[in-house]
Amino acid sequence: MAFKMHEIRELIRLIDESSIEEFEIDKEGTKVTIKKSGAPVMAVAPQAPVSVVPQAPAPAPVQEAPASPKEPQVAAPTKVEEEAEDANLHKIVSPMVGTFYRAPAPDADPYVKEGDTVNGDTVVCIVEAMKLMNEIEAEVRGTIVKVLVENGQLVEFGQPLFLVKTT
Repeated sequence: MAFKMHEIRELIRLIDESSIEEFEIDKEGTKVTIKKSGAPVMAVAPQAPVSVVPQAPAPAPVQEAPASPKEPQVAAPTKVEEEAEDANLHKIVSPMVGTFYRAPAPDADPYVKEGDTVNGDTVVCIVEAMKLMNEIEAEVRGTIVKVLVENGQLVEFGQPLFLVKTT
């Protein structure tokens, strides 16, 4: 992959803090498009012809109060997340919206489990977004303390996936 996950995270952070609504970059045949309109959408794919099949629109969700498209919806921190902040543990977060997978295949062992030691380039999981499997690296050295997400669960941008005690 031509982009490292930390590069994509930094792009997302910079664009989120700016007034730019859409950003596109091409590096060594890999294209990244980031759009800000409502929920963040990000795609990382090799450039190749793609056919899109239109789908029926999903019914609109019922909201008690309208949300501003510039303000992301943030859930209240869970007890585990609060404990992580208290213990100064590093959170490995999802760089995109997608489906979390602990292993490269349904019958394979998980990339990591609680108690495993990781390095900065250790693959800890996959987040599938738009039929693309994106390997997520630890980006820190330490020990996996807690897996916060179930296999096959949908994850949001910035959602904590793992807690790591750094060394």
